[in-house]
Amino acid sequence: MDTIKITNDINQDRRRFLGSAASAVAAAQFGMIGPAAAQQRETKLPPIKPGANTSFGPLKQINAGVLNVGYAEAGPANGAPVILLHGWPYDIHSFVDVTPALASVGYRVLVPYLRGYGTTRFLSGETFRNGEPAAVAVDIVDFMDALKIQKATFAAFDWGARTANIIGALWPERCKAMVSVSGYLIGSQESGKLPLPPQAEFEWWYQFYFATERGRAGYEKYRHDFAKLIWNLASPKWNFDDATFNRSAAAFENPDHVAVSIHNYRWRLGLAEGEPKYNEIEQRLAQAPVITVPTITLEGDANGAPHPDPSAYAKKFSGKYEHRLVTAGIGHNLPQEAPQAFAEAVVAVDGF
Repeated sequence: MDTIKITNDINQDRRRFLGSAASAVAAAQFGMIGPAAAQQRETKLPPIKPGANTSFGPLKQINAGVLNVGYAEAGPANGAPVILLHGWPYDIHSFVDVTPALASVGYRVLVPYLRGYGTTRFLSGETFRNGEPAAVAVDIVDFMDALKIQKATFAAFDWGARTANIIGALWPERCKAMVSVSGYLIGSQESGKLPLPPQAEFEWWYQFYFATERGRAGYEKYRHDFAKLIWNLASPKWNFDDATFNRSAAAFENPDHVAVSIHNYRWRLGLAEGEPKYNEIEQRLAQAPVITVPTITLEGDANGAPHPDPSAYAKKFSGKYEHRLVTAGIGHNLPQEAPQAFAEAVVAVDGF
């Protein structure tokens, strides 16, 4: 074998390696990729057993915008950030199995309590307990700013998915990619005024209940039983135990939970005003903006909560897009019921 040829090959390989390494360093320095992004795209997640985990360990708190936000964090501090957003009436425990799995392959996983949940608190007693979608989305952008995170992958359901949709539509520079359960959930007060067929209206029964003072008082008094009923209706085939429910139900003891929840549903029907500072955002959302960031939408085959058909929203995603149906009796709380499918979607969309 020719010695000179071997030496040349080695030198060329060395130059290619050094060039690739330099490019990766430069890309990381300029925010083009996360430090662990290349490895994450090729790393296979470990098997995830639903219910294997019950806690996150000590939570963190940070002042962000009008809130002091409570959140769980896992994974390397320099990992590519993933923000997981829960819905109503759920909490961060929806991601208790997803989080360690994503952290194990190098992601920095952040799971904040939304306003009105868990350890998240308003910084001022004078701040309006606003539940309108724009306010919740701004909370998460403020949360990112407080943590000095410029861009993250979002994965979410229910209120959380609506929040992620808003950020992806209006602040795409902050959203690398998205996993959205039940697809495109951006709405407006105007669209909320349109009557639906009777069966669809029936599925929103609690929205009308909350429109009354009787409903507000009922939720205040029976929020534990109310949330458990919603869990059963939304996930009719999910056999969660009392311990699983009670871990999440503790988050509803937040002093602002009822006020924020009631305002959200009254706002949707045009029965409550929002705050003027969010008017411009809401006007943009009322146009049903297209989401350009890469997205995977998920749906459980046994989702008992109101949700649109995938064919109704596919064209609202103009970037690389994929829809996945998760089978085996999976309901509304998809990340907790099917953590493997949810986590795999996060890794997949991060590689789009």
